[in-house]
Amino acid sequence: MPVVDVHVHIYPEKISERAAQSIGRFYNIVMDAENGSVARLEQSISSSPITHCVVCSVAVKPQTVESINDFIAQQIQEHSNYLGFMAMHQDYEDPEAEIARAQAMGLCGIKLHPDTQAVNMDDPKLMRVYEIAQDRGLPLTIHCGDYRYDYSHPRRLKRILHAFPRLVVNAAHFGGWSIQDWALEFLEDERCFLDMSSSMRTLGPRRTRELVYAYGTDRILFGSDFPMWEPADELQKFMSLGFSDAELEDLCWHNAERFLGMQIG
Repeated sequence: MPVVDVHVHIYPEKISERAAQSIGRFYNIVMDAENGSVARLEQSISSSPITHCVVCSVAVKPQTVESINDFIAQQIQEHSNYLGFMAMHQDYEDPEAEIARAQAMGLCGIKLHPDTQAVNMDDPKLMRVYEIAQDRGLPLTIHCGDYRYDYSHPRRLKRILHAFPRLVVNAAHFGGWSIQDWALEFLEDERCFLDMSSSMRTLGPRRTRELVYAYGTDRILFGSDFPMWEPADELQKFMSLGFSDAELEDLCWHNAERFLGMQIG
């Protein structure tokens, strides 16, 4: 079956090592990968069952939005198994024009990271982005939950989901990177997908399985959060948790198709 990694960050070669180091400092971890280059990603997935990657990068400044989107667009042209999500920033002057431009280049979704972008995910500036995404049928992956910040608290996502009932959202990291129990309280009965990236190492296998079943196997997406973790290693851990073949088809394939709004494979 196809296996889709829905949460992959990539960077141009010249900044890939510096970008990975910056991520490590932000999360106070030692990275699995020494850089976030495309070559490093290809090396990681080459001998794994992973067939497709949703690739993205985060704009920490409005000035970098366009160059990031150009880079992601180039990568999806060069790699037929990549699906690209565009960057956006709350202070970008004309989000509607850039979203239209990025979509015309083949980018099929939007990635936001409220904590590194230092903005409440329900800030009015971002609410306009969600409105555009909903109108254009663009799915959104958004980083959720950090015990150190309030920007991405899952209660804010709950407000967004109610304000935009047709917006398709992946609440990354089980909806709450380091506050998954809070996420479950706010998002258990909401209409969103949730990827499990950057979660298994802190949750452990038992709690990971519990959360998959608490949300439902029709809502969870496989993701690695490369370059934080090696995609092949993350997939191996996830597939060893005892899910049935039918459940794994949903978790690693069909749910991604429904999130992205397209057939894969």
